[in-house]
Amino acid sequence: MGSIHLIRHGQASWGAADYDQLSELGSEQSAALGMSWEASGWAPTSAVAGGMKRHAQTAISTIDASGQGDGYDVDPGWDEFDHLALTRAHDPAALAADPKAFQASLNDALAAWRAGAPGAGETYEDFRGRVMDAFERVVEQAGSGQRVAVFTSGGPIALVVSHLLAGDDSLFQSLNDVVINASVTTVIVGQTGRRLLAFNEHGHLPKDMVTFR
Repeated sequence: MGSIHLIRHGQASWGAADYDQLSELGSEQSAALGMSWEASGWAPTSAVAGGMKRHAQTAISTIDASGQGDGYDVDPGWDEFDHLALTRAHDPAALAADPKAFQASLNDALAAWRAGAPGAGETYEDFRGRVMDAFERVVEQAGSGQRVAVFTSGGPIALVVSHLLAGDDSLFQSLNDVVINASVTTVIVGQTGRRLLAFNEHGHLPKDMVTFR
């Protein structure tokens, strides 16, 4: 049996000129995950990161803090949808709102996008297809005894988990709302197929380091 460990990036830079950078807290969250690996003697046998800066920075911080691992491969299939462009297209004032109000606007924009509205630079169907294709590539790596770490974003994690639990993407939005920064979602791969073992684990984070955005 093999395992896949889907890791949401650490906190990004909300409100900054470049959102796609870890905040100071995001780097600390990533390091906390790596230190938990070191403390438990656990390490991935291979690692993959999406093509975004926050994915790479999370991977580097985590792997460095663990003192184990040989780097990672890059697969842009694990990239997040462009949530800023999507929300801005739906509500031009959304980016000036506080994070809670922004989340409400994002959820409205996601519902419209899933129904066929433009705004994220790709269709929802294209997003779903590339993420599930990326998941299939990782499943192929997760042979017996293999532990594959995937550094990605909340959207791809929510999509994969929805398919594992419901067989479709019906749970995508509700799951996307609650994925914690630097959390770990574990999928086991064996003779019975792919099964969700754990969702959104974040026991490695102190309470004051738990964030959703």
